[in-house]
Amino acid sequence: MAALHMIEPYADRPRPITLGADKAYDTKDFVTDLRAMNVTPHVAQNTSGRRSAIDGRTTRHAGYGVSQRLRKRIEETFGWIKTVAGQRKTRFRGRDRVGCAFTFTVAAYNLVRLPKLLDAAPA
Repeated sequence: MAALHMIEPYADRPRPITLGADKAYDTKDFVTDLRAMNVTPHVAQNTSGRRSAIDGRTTRHAGYGVSQRLRKRIEETFGWIKTVAGQRKTRFRGRDRVGCAFTFTVAAYNLVRLPKLLDAAPA
């Protein structure tokens, strides 16, 4: 799985690290492989019709809840990019052009969020 391959260079740290992921990654093999690499899986639980591979030793910690809230914020950003900004299917070819379009779209998203962020700033 690509996620395991991408996290592998960071897994041999002295302190354990965490990996947040959506419900699709809530599989026994993936969670077991992460734990073998000394990575704490902060994966969203998939309990629809089956038992989750994420047990109480992970979900009872406050850090798991923080990871889930951060994951939701990231998912909201990508949801906005796909629906409102029309980037579900790009109209460009090549990494450079797609990267420029993505950067421009994320900048637009930040401009849309700016009034809300300024209102929330402490006076």
